[in-house]
Amino acid sequence: MFHIVINGCQNVHLQGVKIFAAGNSPNTDGIHVQLSRSMEILSTFIKTGDDCISIGPDTENLWIEQVTCGPGHGISIGSLAKDLKEEGVQNVTVKNTIFSNTQNGLRIKSWARPSSGYVQGVRFIGSVMTNVQNPIVIDQNYCPRNENCPGQVSGIKIKDIVYEDIKGTSSTPIAIKFGCSSKNPCTGMIL
Repeated sequence: MFHIVINGCQNVHLQGVKIFAAGNSPNTDGIHVQLSRSMEILSTFIKTGDDCISIGPDTENLWIEQVTCGPGHGISIGSLAKDLKEEGVQNVTVKNTIFSNTQNGLRIKSWARPSSGYVQGVRFIGSVMTNVQNPIVIDQNYCPRNENCPGQVSGIKIKDIVYEDIKGTSSTPIAIKFGCSSKNPCTGMIL
């Protein structure tokens, strides 16, 4: 149950959107993007019970700026590796974002199963986080509620990811967690 879905689109510009859902409402992603190119999401305010923005497979040239998120699960690339032959995510910029009381901040997530997919050329710039459980996370063993987990190794290749000027507070002892694939380790990570 997404609020806004951008699927199979090109040259999309969203600005000034406000999305509200209860913080305890599951599967209520604010904006979901997949199979799309050349998009902008600007000056948006999202409160939800799931990802504020989720970025699915075959997404390219996405610019996200001045987004306020919370409550919610942050801005997520994925989940990926649902299918073996899945196109990747590339050239994504997330800039000047605010996260308040969210489960995650900036997240990349993939199922632990074979896939030809990838995540590359992503820049997270200028985020402020307040009381965020997992401010920066890569989870290549994603399996919500630990039900029906594939129990394999993620084939998603993650490379060239930049985190710049990220600050704030974590509500847990671990602020940054990279759980990368043992088969395809993350490469080109810059903090």
